[in-house]
Amino acid sequence: MSWNTTTDHHSIKKYMPYLLATAIFMQMLDATILNTALPAIAKDLNESALNMQSAIVSYALTLAIFIPISGYLADKFGTKKVFIISIFIFSLGSLFCALSGSLIQLDISRVIQGMGGALMTPVARLAMIKTYPKNELVGAMNYAIIPALIGPILGPLVGGYLVEIMSWHWIFLINIPMGLLGILFSFKYMPDYSSDSSKLDVIGFLIFGISSILLSVGLELTGHSGDYTLVSILMVLGFFIMFCYYLYAKKVKDPLFPPSLFLIRTFRVGVIGNLITRLGIGSIPLLVPLLIQLAYGQSPSVSGWIVAPMALAAMFTKPFVIPIINKFGYRNILIFNTIFLGILIGSLAIPSENMSIYWFLPVMLIMGSLNSIQFTTMNSITVANLRDNQTSSGNSLISVNQQLAIGFGIAIGLSILRFTENTKWISHNNIHMAFQYTFIFLGVFTILSSMVFRRLHPKDGNNLKSKQ
Repeated sequence: MSWNTTTDHHSIKKYMPYLLATAIFMQMLDATILNTALPAIAKDLNESALNMQSAIVSYALTLAIFIPISGYLADKFGTKKVFIISIFIFSLGSLFCALSGSLIQLDISRVIQGMGGALMTPVARLAMIKTYPKNELVGAMNYAIIPALIGPILGPLVGGYLVEIMSWHWIFLINIPMGLLGILFSFKYMPDYSSDSSKLDVIGFLIFGISSILLSVGLELTGHSGDYTLVSILMVLGFFIMFCYYLYAKKVKDPLFPPSLFLIRTFRVGVIGNLITRLGIGSIPLLVPLLIQLAYGQSPSVSGWIVAPMALAAMFTKPFVIPIINKFGYRNILIFNTIFLGILIGSLAIPSENMSIYWFLPVMLIMGSLNSIQFTTMNSITVANLRDNQTSSGNSLISVNQQLAIGFGIAIGLSILRFTENTKWISHNNIHMAFQYTFIFLGVFTILSSMVFRRLHPKDGNNLKSKQ
């Protein structure tokens, strides 16, 4: 491993979290801002709004395909070069999106965007893991993870206002100044880690990529298509090919994702826990605005402001996360915090159609605080015991897992809502009741998902305990 930079180590450690935060924010904002603007884009491109789903699918597919090789590229060419190029590609793709005059042009531009987005966050996180000692990593991640909570909330708000006040083109153009700023900071503050031992497992990359494509397409169709036979075939086939990759990886010398990673208990619990808990948590920033609009008849901007307190609470909680972790330990926090989140999700079913929508504000505030604690704790414990030669592959797998987890969460939330709405003996043709049963199911599931973290030991994560 090498590290070549002219900037002192103290400055690197001081500004490195902001680089990761910039990458996360750009990616998370872009992943959600398009949803609000799709009808306007469709009208301008003379397309049906239903056909515009390809603009989302093409981006998600590209992420799923290229995230697995982020670790190899960073080791081969250096974290600094790859990160700067990834931001440039993402910004260039954003410009092409804004200039698109047809759906096919937009789809191609979204693929270019996805190629940059697939590398930005994993490479920045890898640089942070290699820069900070274990006892300082949690504090650094705590600051950098906030954009992951803000992006999905600001996305619909920003997208709605930009389309209403200016035009849909600006939902892509706003990425360019942020990208330029990120590039300028990267030249000075991004460390250049590399490794001569990294080799690309081409066959493993292809097998894993095919599996990721099938799962991503299945996820997209789950929330937007009624053809559950096709969805089932894609998902089953995707998981089968993923299992084939596991069998393949056990036999080769340098696999893309070594199965030995899952011999590390904290990594195994962190990855599985991250995936399962997000199945309940992940759809809430989408379902609550839908509830406010469809069941209470409010405008998109009002529904956006109802969930905005989640971001404010996440930022307010940030200084307290490390002391909470140091006091209660990773195992206790992940078990009980997940249970509390499940209870809060279930409580969203309490208000009737006649109650004020402002009842949701305190729930969103508390949920934002608990989400901030949850994500920081889960992400930190997952990398707690990775060795230096495992950080690249482990970090890439964490990124792929989070991408799929977010997609699974949204898809499952929408599927349950559709099922309850279309099942007359459950919803009685009442959309509000359909939402209520959806929140109850997701809440119970989230509570049960806390069982995953019981596999942790009380002393797990002690090497990560940070200074306040």
